[in-house]
Amino acid sequence: MDGEGGREMNVLAFKTPGSLFADYTSRFSTVLKDFDWAPVEKLAYDLRDCWQTGRQVFFCGNGGSGGNANHLANDFLYALSKTPGSGLRVHSLSSNPSVITCLANDEGYDQVFSLQLAVLARKGDVLITFSGSGNSPNILKALEEGKKIGMTSYAVLGFTGGKAKALADVPIHFAVDDMQIAEDAQMVIGHMIMQWLYAQRGDIITTREV
Repeated sequence: MDGEGGREMNVLAFKTPGSLFADYTSRFSTVLKDFDWAPVEKLAYDLRDCWQTGRQVFFCGNGGSGGNANHLANDFLYALSKTPGSGLRVHSLSSNPSVITCLANDEGYDQVFSLQLAVLARKGDVLITFSGSGNSPNILKALEEGKKIGMTSYAVLGFTGGKAKALADVPIHFAVDDMQIAEDAQMVIGHMIMQWLYAQRGDIITTREV
């Protein structure tokens, strides 16, 4: 869970684990099959451009979405840095508990991502927010701060998309009423883009500007 709430799981509807597994995979498959992948493709090209030009990428999220932010920052950092000096400059704003607890205690939890961006981010960098509901105050503040800085912002969302859908430059909205599937979708698009970028590494290493 990402700390934002979600539908109450009706576990009594499934008499066996297998029946739940079949329902879950069916619903997730439908979400992926019916999805418009154009905004994800745009994100892939933007990340490729960041890798090419040395611009930074920032992930953030809460709870499970924060774990996904950390996971994907690790994947992008490591997989794309096999040749020294060739990696993508990527950060997870959810990763440092000392920074997060300091900012939450002194400034408020709604500021834990936006204040990091104010220090670290620059115009032209990319912000990727993960949120099931799209209504977490710290995600909304991060998107607002990104706009002030001149970042390109993406919001990977579930449910109705919430307020973040209108705030992000590019919303990636999986309209699914299930927090776990919404969080799974975050990882799926991250891993797909990582694999595509990894396949581009020869060209990037040869032509990188910085």
